[in-house]
Amino acid sequence: MTSVLTHQYIKRENEAIMDERLFADKIINAIYSIQRECPSVLFNVLTSKRASKVLAFFNYDLPMGDKLTGGRKLLLSLGVDMSECLDPPRKLNTVRNVFERKIKYWDCRPMTQDDAVVVSPADAKMIVGSFASESLLFIKEKFFHFEELLGADKKNWISAFKGGDFSIFRLTPEKYHYNHTPVSGKVVDIYEIDGRYHSCNPGAVVSLITPFSKNKRVVTIIDTDVSGGSHVGKVAMIEITALMIGEIVQCYSDIRYDLPIPVKEGMLLKKGQPKSLYRPGSSVDVVIFEKNKIRFSKDILRNLNRTDVNSRFSRHFQKSLVETEVKVRSPIAERIDKK
Repeated sequence: MTSVLTHQYIKRENEAIMDERLFADKIINAIYSIQRECPSVLFNVLTSKRASKVLAFFNYDLPMGDKLTGGRKLLLSLGVDMSECLDPPRKLNTVRNVFERKIKYWDCRPMTQDDAVVVSPADAKMIVGSFASESLLFIKEKFFHFEELLGADKKNWISAFKGGDFSIFRLTPEKYHYNHTPVSGKVVDIYEIDGRYHSCNPGAVVSLITPFSKNKRVVTIIDTDVSGGSHVGKVAMIEITALMIGEIVQCYSDIRYDLPIPVKEGMLLKKGQPKSLYRPGSSVDVVIFEKNKIRFSKDILRNLNRTDVNSRFSRHFQKSLVETEVKVRSPIAERIDKK
């Protein structure tokens, strides 16, 4: 019998229902029960930058920490494929090295050359929605406050993406943690918004209702309607820290991981290339599209509405919200005007 605490998702390759092994689930539920039952200074301390760094150090950097936590063994047991890694196994000898690994994505994460296709920015569990009330995907502030997520003072971007569609990519600790660009286009704005370090564990998400717009994050606005672009309007790529994520390193490379440079306004980004790296823990990407520019892949939409999957999101929001596990650079949407 499936536990009420179980969280399940769909494996895209074969549509199998999978149980997620949630990292430190009991601890995280305990932390967030403090917020539900008695909001306090303690809760604010536990979700602060300092506490997040301490937890990260204990799990990823403490000498002999791997023997105490079993972190590296756990990551490998959850399916880290060492054959994909760019570095030889002898260099993947710590939890941090496994977490921050590079992969031969040009071989193991092939990408379509169709410029009308939007690709996943990460190896992640994905859910989609819309800000448009007339849309069947309408999810009103279930995971974040729209204006808060982009920045309350960013009136131009709030206006540009009003009524648009969004996708959420939840990167669990065992995942490859480089983010890749989902579209090709020119960076017209990039800025950081300060915030907390909430967990992306599904239990934590439904406890606070809108945690993603409360976390520290980097927002990159990409204009794809340029020469060499994907021509799907403006796209907001939002990289969000979570518990034990110390920083988001902007390190874009045009070719493989060669000569990485910080992402800056005016740069032309190529679809599918490495853009940034999370250090370390679990984290979330949100990609927002302008209204009526893209349509999500049929299988992702079909999975979203499945009623035979034990999703914590579905149970809490009383609406089918089922995640699909996707690979970085795999198709997730396409331009609406594609012929």
